[in-house]
Amino acid sequence: MAIAKAERLMNLALCLLGTRRPLSKRELRESIEAYVEVSGPGRGAATGPDGGASHDDSFNRMFERDKEDLRELGLVIETVEGIDGEVGYLARRDRNRLPPITLDAEEAAALGLVAKVWQQARLAGAASGALQKLRAAGLPEDVDPYETHGALEPRIPVHEAAFEPLMLACRDRRPVVFDYRKASAAHPETRHVEPWALECWRGHWYLAGWDRDRGAERVFRLSRITGRVRSRGGRFTAPVPDVVTVRETVARWAGEITDRTARIRLRAGAGYPLRAKATAVRELGDGWDELEIPYGHGLDAWLVEFGPDVVVLEPAELRADVVDRLRAVAKG
Repeated sequence: MAIAKAERLMNLALCLLGTRRPLSKRELRESIEAYVEVSGPGRGAATGPDGGASHDDSFNRMFERDKEDLRELGLVIETVEGIDGEVGYLARRDRNRLPPITLDAEEAAALGLVAKVWQQARLAGAASGALQKLRAAGLPEDVDPYETHGALEPRIPVHEAAFEPLMLACRDRRPVVFDYRKASAAHPETRHVEPWALECWRGHWYLAGWDRDRGAERVFRLSRITGRVRSRGGRFTAPVPDVVTVRETVARWAGEITDRTARIRLRAGAGYPLRAKATAVRELGDGWDELEIPYGHGLDAWLVEFGPDVVVLEPAELRADVVDRLRAVAKG
């Protein structure tokens, strides 16, 4: 939902909840700034090229959509016939009041932990407000979520500028465009993506979505997005899966899910991350070692990062992939 629409719906809901008598469309139109703007000069007097009341039509369509959206969100809106013949609308507080929230100490502490997760994001203000509401709803002042759950101190680091616009795009189902630099590429490429979900894996944020240019599902690491994330109009062209397995996909691409073994030569004293994953290490002399490492999708991109310190011995397909990536970097 766009920010402007969310603000308009909030204002409409506040008007309907705050009135003691039904308000007509005319009164709501004059009370809510967004409706005043769409009405134009004279509030309904303006006409379109064919002589019709274009501003009236625009307002009526917007108001009816907003009213139905609020009802879908759970707001009970009553329609009442007014004395002067005008239809009025109101949302009675007693019919729109949530039941009291009851939380035991464990539930309240768990929700308190969730609220404290976003300390480093722009959601920190909203999370702080939510924590205050939790305390009002049943989280005792003397209950510390950290003490209740041992030494847990949850944090989700969010340093990438792309996080917030992508989070909103995932929520609103809006296509986006951004420049993305792959690990093996010297320059970024423009990607047109239908964003599905964001997830944090091993300290890094990843976006899963449909890559329109490649016609396939892709996962993007946010730290490799350069420049600004731009929103695009229109609907998604690909169905959104019921379950988006971001972590499993990233693990597969990172070589975490493996079913084969690769043999490489590694310069002595280099490539410690590779040595940590090795299942066998043998000294070759002349400053080189031979390693056997698990082989999964994405290993070629990882090996390229070590440049001249790595030589792939087998399998042949992995060696060819690494050579192709190195040539692409050299051409860039």
